[in-house]
Amino acid sequence: MKKRTVKKIGDERLVRELTRKYSPFNFLFKFLLIAVCLTAIIFGAANLQMPGAEDAVSRKGIDVVIAMDVSRSMLADDIKPNRLERARQLVYKLIDKFPDDRIGLVVFAGHAYLQMPLTTDHAAARMYVQQANPSIVAAQGTVISEALRVSNRAFNSKDRKFKSIILITDGEDHDEQAIPMAQQIAGEGVMINTVGIGSPEGSPILDPSTNDFKKDANGNTVISKLNEPELQQLAANTNGIYVRLSEPDDAVTALDTQLDKIEKTATGDNSLREYTSYFQWFIALALLFLIGEFFYPERSFKTA
Repeated sequence: MKKRTVKKIGDERLVRELTRKYSPFNFLFKFLLIAVCLTAIIFGAANLQMPGAEDAVSRKGIDVVIAMDVSRSMLADDIKPNRLERARQLVYKLIDKFPDDRIGLVVFAGHAYLQMPLTTDHAAARMYVQQANPSIVAAQGTVISEALRVSNRAFNSKDRKFKSIILITDGEDHDEQAIPMAQQIAGEGVMINTVGIGSPEGSPILDPSTNDFKKDANGNTVISKLNEPELQQLAANTNGIYVRLSEPDDAVTALDTQLDKIEKTATGDNSLREYTSYFQWFIALALLFLIGEFFYPERSFKTA
C-alpha cells in the first residue's frame, strides 16, 4: 500500500530521500501533546474548586418566602406609579430589613414558579425582584392556592417552625382552594402574612399590547379591585397579619414585628465559605505542553 502511494507521488528514490528522516513516533507524540494541552484547557475553563475555610459566623433567623403577584392586574395605577412597582419597593425594603434570614421568591399569575430558592444572597434576591413582571408568567390570572403550594415546597419539610410566607397581591383570586391550602400549610408550621396592593374602588388595567384599557367580552372596561376580605381571612387562618400597602416603611415595620414572634434558628452561611480554585494549574500545564509540542520535531534525530 505504501509503495503504491509513493509511486503516485513521484519518483520513488526522491520521495524516500525527502521522507527518510520522518518519524511516525515523533508525529504521534506531538499529537498526544496537543491532545493533553486541549484537555488541560477544558479542565481549566471548568474552574474545578474544592471547599476551603468556612467563616465561623453563624446567622440566626427564619426562612421567608415572598410570593409576589405579577399578573397584569398589578399594572393598575390606583397606587402610584403602579401596583407592581410598589410591590417591588416593598420587597427591597423587606430584604434590607431581614439580613439574617434566608429569603426565597415565588412569582405567580395563572401559574406559580419558584423564581429563587431560599438563600442568604440578598443581592441576587434584589436582581430577581427587579426582573419580575407579567411577561415571565405565560398564563394570566391570579391563582393564590398554587402560589402558596409552590412557596411551601421551598421550605425544609422536616421543620415545623422557623418559616413564613409573605403573600403580596391585589387578591383577585380565580379559584376557591386558597383558604383550604392556607389552612393545610399552617398545619405544617408556616405563618402566612398577606399584603394587599391596590384600592377597594379599583382601577382600569392598561394593556401594554394595545396601549388601551383591558375590556371584557362585552366591551366594558375591566376594573381591578383589591380583594381585602380573602387576604384578611388567609392571614387570620395562619396566625399571620394582613397589611394594606400604602407606605412601604409602615408595612415593613408591621411585618417585622409579626415575624419577630417566630422562633429563629441558627444557620450557616455558605456564601461566606472560601473555595480553592485549581484552574491556574491546568492552564500552566496546557502552556507547558503547547511549548513542548512547538519545539519537538516531527523528524527523527537519527542520520542515515
